[in-house]
Amino acid sequence: MPPSNSARQTKRYLIKSQEPERLSDFRSIVNADPTMELLDEVGPTGEPHTLVVGMGDEQAATLKQRFAGQVIIEQERSAPLNQPRGGPKGGKAGQAEEGSGRHTPVKTTEQPREKDSEMPDKPEQTQSSSPAMSAQAASGRSGPTPQGSSTRTAGATPPGKVLSSGKRQFLIGTRRIDGMMQPMGFQPGAFDFIEQALRSSPDIEVVESIGPKGLVGTLADGLGGVPNVVVARIADDKAEILKQQSRGQLIVERDQPLHLTLFDAQPAMVTGTAPAGGPALSTVITILGKDNAPVKEAEVYLFGSSLQASGVTDERGQVTLSLLGETAQSVRGLYVKPKSDYWTFYQAQPALDPKEPNIVFLRPLSESFTDFPRQQVLGWGQKVMRLDQLPGNYRGQGIKVGIVDSGVATSHFDLQGIRFGFDIINKKSDPASWNQDAFSHGSHCAGIIAGADNAIGIRGFAPDAEIHVCKLFPGGQISQLIDTLEYCIEKQIDVVNLSLCGNEPSEVLEQEILRAKRLGIACIVAAGNSGGPVEYPASSPNVLAVTAIGRLGEFPPDSYHAQTVTIPDGAGFFSPRFTCFGPEVGVAAPGVAILSSVPPNNYAVWDGTSMAAAHVTGLAALVLAHHPDFQGPFRIRNADRVDRLFQVLKSSGQPLNLGDPRRTGFGVPDVLVAIGLVPRQGMMPVFGGMFGNLPATGVKWAGVRSARCHNLQSIPLSTVRMPNLAADLALIRLASWDRHLARTHTMAKCRSESGEALPGRE
Repeated sequence: MPPSNSARQTKRYLIKSQEPERLSDFRSIVNADPTMELLDEVGPTGEPHTLVVGMGDEQAATLKQRFAGQVIIEQERSAPLNQPRGGPKGGKAGQAEEGSGRHTPVKTTEQPREKDSEMPDKPEQTQSSSPAMSAQAASGRSGPTPQGSSTRTAGATPPGKVLSSGKRQFLIGTRRIDGMMQPMGFQPGAFDFIEQALRSSPDIEVVESIGPKGLVGTLADGLGGVPNVVVARIADDKAEILKQQSRGQLIVERDQPLHLTLFDAQPAMVTGTAPAGGPALSTVITILGKDNAPVKEAEVYLFGSSLQASGVTDERGQVTLSLLGETAQSVRGLYVKPKSDYWTFYQAQPALDPKEPNIVFLRPLSESFTDFPRQQVLGWGQKVMRLDQLPGNYRGQGIKVGIVDSGVATSHFDLQGIRFGFDIINKKSDPASWNQDAFSHGSHCAGIIAGADNAIGIRGFAPDAEIHVCKLFPGGQISQLIDTLEYCIEKQIDVVNLSLCGNEPSEVLEQEILRAKRLGIACIVAAGNSGGPVEYPASSPNVLAVTAIGRLGEFPPDSYHAQTVTIPDGAGFFSPRFTCFGPEVGVAAPGVAILSSVPPNNYAVWDGTSMAAAHVTGLAALVLAHHPDFQGPFRIRNADRVDRLFQVLKSSGQPLNLGDPRRTGFGVPDVLVAIGLVPRQGMMPVFGGMFGNLPATGVKWAGVRSARCHNLQSIPLSTVRMPNLAADLALIRLASWDRHLARTHTMAKCRSESGEALPGRE
């Protein structure tokens, strides 16, 4: 029997939604209407995201009005001539193209080839006038074929997937303006509609929505808009459309990876470029410790003229390393980093023998610290800051400290008192795994901040503070740091230690840092270990950036710590080569040869601005707990409280003359002055009197350079606050570029004057 008129006018329509219940409602309507037919379902089994329905134009128009904002209804485009076509109605129409990895609905052979059926529906509006409409435009409702789709050319196509740029993870949030409740006419409820539109788009995968976690997080923070942030996977072009058409009301930016500020022990001039040919060096290194016992799991590095090789020792304490294009005579350095209980080792131009094992003996920490770890010690940095002179009842009671890091191993005797934490990385599968620390970094910082006062091992600044561990590594991103800060807001954390950095400033993160500050949370951040300008978020005007210093006599001359030394002052202090510097630096703190706890129940001596930031975080907990200002006028949790804390820490600093004030900020904070036990005017002779006769170290550094090269012009130690965060971020980026230019000019000038370069990485 020939088809009826209604059948001839039936066209294929695609109904798309990421919400299964919406498609389920639509499916019920189709099944109940004899003039419509469900031809196919596209997507995972049981969870389709697209329905292929045969119906007339009038029916489609009616359903568009009924399901507006809930599903996308659009006419299917014509399949290319070389696209395989499905069979008759009810057959295999819409099967996946072989080897394409995706489902591609196609027309049936019975469908009339009408001109209007070859074109997609025209968009109802050509330009979005609101962020919600921008979200619809970015979702691809009226746009080109989704990114990554392609057509075949004539002839055989080899199996495989055509390479294309995939979706990337983006952060989408309201641009919140300081002090404005409704910025640019953006209503709070509109963001909910944007999120709904994003979720309903088949081209956008919403990963999660981040916002206040409870009653505390909903408190007013003085910023306009809503604090929620949507994390979504979007193609770059659609993210750009959403950004442009939101007319400045939304922030749309990449969700960047974060990195721990780990010390990078790679000498300058190692280029990393493999030679085209030449000899190959292979040598065996044996690492031995106390009583000639093999040291296992020690990291061993060989630095050649152009490449480096590394490995980890086995049960015998041995590792075999190979360098292409090198000889025993061209190797520039050998570096050994034990996992725990020993000092590091460095030998420049080692006399390697490729024919037999090369033995390295490590110095145990017990040789440097009397009866350690059976007898408790304070680190040299804690003593420089005068923690050893603090009365015993000053222990940080009642203060909550957040440690955002790689976790903390509570198996350690000095860390067993830590009871609170949250694994942000595995929050859906195992949020309680915060007490596992594969990197040892978080455990090392935690020991400095709050190591137990239990007569063994090491002791931290604030052993009675309540520690909250927020595990963000490995694999942390900006979105997860925002989630972490929301956790800290809800738990009413007082001070947060951040030993991390991103690739570039983030406006969404900056809004969250300012939000946390306005709710009384102080962020203390490591400046970075790249040897260049202060990294973000330490460069933010809303945090306290901490740089590192070292001191001669606190490490063996054959340890790698000696390789960080630059020109010291009269008391033996120096700014290590690795530390970042700039006008954003608030204070300096000990960050070379710092002894602390590592898993499972051991100790290690590490370098880095992470260690320096941990010193200042521990002191901040003591100040908040015991300084009279924070029991009175600055007790209320707000931005004034945070600013006052930073002011107290800076004003307690003993200035250091290391050639460049951008490397030391206001100097090294003094515990007694910061808490208010010793007045500032009485600090100088007491603090200076500590640095009497320094022990000889045998550490050597390259000759004395021109003094004029180190008398750099002082740069203000504070940045100008701008009325909005976008301006703050622009200022941060501009300052980084200005510092780069200034540093390049200074080094060139010093070379012309003395013929030598400034200490540090170039």
